[in-house]
Formats: sequence, structure tokens, C-alpha cells
Amino acid sequence: MCNPDTPSSAQDHIGVTTPHQAALVPDSDNSDADSAIGESIGGSLTASLASSVLNYKYENGRRYHAYREGQYILPNDEQEQDRLDMLHHIYKLIIGGALYRAPLTGDYGWRILDIGCGTGLYCIEIADEFPNALVIGTDLSAIQPEWVPPNCRFYVDDIESEWAYPPNEHFDYIHGRALCGSIADWPKLFSQALTNLKPGGLMEMQEYHCEVLSDDQTSEQATYLLDWVVQMNEASKKFGKELATANGLKKQMTDAGFIDVHEEIYKVPIGPWAKGKRNKELGMYYRAQFVDAVEPFTMALFTRVLGYTAEEALIVVARVKSDLLNPKLHMYVNFHYIWGNKAR
Repeated sequence: MCNPDTPSSAQDHIGVTTPHQAALVPDSDNSDADSAIGESIGGSLTASLASSVLNYKYENGRRYHAYREGQYILPNDEQEQDRLDMLHHIYKLIIGGALYRAPLTGDYGWRILDIGCGTGLYCIEIADEFPNALVIGTDLSAIQPEWVPPNCRFYVDDIESEWAYPPNEHFDYIHGRALCGSIADWPKLFSQALTNLKPGGLMEMQEYHCEVLSDDQTSEQATYLLDWVVQMNEASKKFGKELATANGLKKQMTDAGFIDVHEEIYKVPIGPWAKGKRNKELGMYYRAQFVDAVEPFTMALFTRVLGYTAEEALIVVARVKSDLLNPKLHMYVNFHYIWGNKAR
């Protein structure tokens, strides 16, 4: 099986660390509608689940996981699942519709592991792409669908605990996505992943860095948003699972013993302000996802860690959303795609 089509900019840089892309160019039309877009964009569980796994916790009107309660800051209710599915689409859209940037070729009965699989959408789609592979997804929450491809399985598990896969069940490919803010010990995670890969196996991380940037300094006007990012990063450090870690993952993988580690960085606009059909579509999806993410991130970290009341946190949410929806601000976030091999 050949590699999926990818953007030429990504394809040209396979095997090297990709520098930041050229500056995104703002469109003179600040409206959310543009002719460049076209029409407007608006396995059953195989683990035996104890009742405690499904005894969900509720806080500030949102539902949270029960297994290893409190280890993950975000809810797992339907609203959050919709956001995660949109984020899945964004990760694919960034690289031309592909599920991965690592050089996966052939379909030889691989074992694939997706850590922190969320709604399971990635597992389902890669199981369809590689029907001869066995795809395993693990997560703290049992929120995956019941009807999945026959080669796809889900387990409730904590990836920060010790992995217990015997040598004959090691993996050819391990994938993780949007785990920043969920991992306390990255060296341990990468070490366990390396141990549980077959010789020559691949690991890929797809992450966004918790930082808002602009090439024309307009982000400096987003005072509520910038202050929120600072407080979020400070709160995540106090929580013990730092958010702003994506730009250090390549080094972490290399230090853990992975070889031929590659990184590609993509600018993702917040809103449809940048020129080009792809940038506008990507920006609209990402802003919608970002707006939906502000409330659950804020309510968890600001109330649990920073001592805000729910009412005070909701005021912060409203102010941050107002900056995100300001069409005069040409902001973006960097997404990192990093992969490396285990030595043969």
C-alpha cells in the first residue's frame, strides 16, 4: 500500500526537521464567508468493564471519567466527544486528509496501538485503511462506539501506568494525539512505547503547542486570550501535566532512544482570515473547535487549580471567546507531527 497523498510542502521535507512555514497572509475580507470556501462550513468493548468505570462523575454541568478519576482534566460527555471528532478532522485536514505522516507502507498483519484514543474515530479509520492489521485503542473513558471494524478493539486503560504487553504482542506502529496536558512523565511514556515496539517499529505523535501566535503582531491585541494561555500553562504545571510541551517532544523521543526522528510543523489559523481555500476551511474548523474547548479547559483548571469560583471562570470563558471571534486578529497555533523508529 502506498503512502497517502500529502501536501507538497510536507512531502518535500520528509526526513528533515521542517522549519516554520512562511507567514500566513491575511485576506482583505474579514468576514467568515468567502467565495474561496464554496458552501459554508458550519468493536464493541472487549475489556470487561467494572461498574466503577461507567460510574461517571459530574462537575460544573459536565460529565467526567470515573476510572482513575481526576487524572484527565477534560469531560467525556457528548459535547466533548463532538469536539474531539472535529479535532480529528482538523488533524487530517492539515496533512491533506491522511491519518499519519510516518512512512507506513504495506499491510502485513501489523499490530497498531492508539494511546488515548478518545472517541475511537482514528482507530476505526486506520482499521479500515489496513484491514489486515489489528488496531487497539486505549483510553480512560469507555466512550467508543459499539459498531467497529472487526480488526478494531478498545480497552479502558491508563497509558501512564505500566504497560503489560508480552513480547509476542508488541506493536508495529504506536500513535498518540493531543496528549499534551495529559502526561506527567513524557520520558517514561516514550520509554514504554519504545520497549513495546517491534524492532523497526514506528511511533508518531500529533500535537498542538499551547501558544497563540501571529506574524503581524495582531495577537498582541488579544489580551484576554493571551492572559488565559499564560494561566492555563501555569495551572497545568501545578496540576503536574503541562500543556505547552509539543515543541519539546522531538527531543524527548530522541533522548528515549528513537532513531531517525522527524518533525513537521504546520501553522493552523484561528478563523478564516488567511488567504486560500484550504486555510479558510482549516481556520473555520479550528476556531469552532477552539471556542468549544475554552469552557471545559477553563472550568477544570481554573476552579480545581487556580481557585476560581465557577462564576469567575465563566467570565474568563466569555472574554476569551470574544478574542477568538474577533476577525481583526490574525492568530494561529502550531501543530507538530513527530515520528521515529525503534532500531532493528
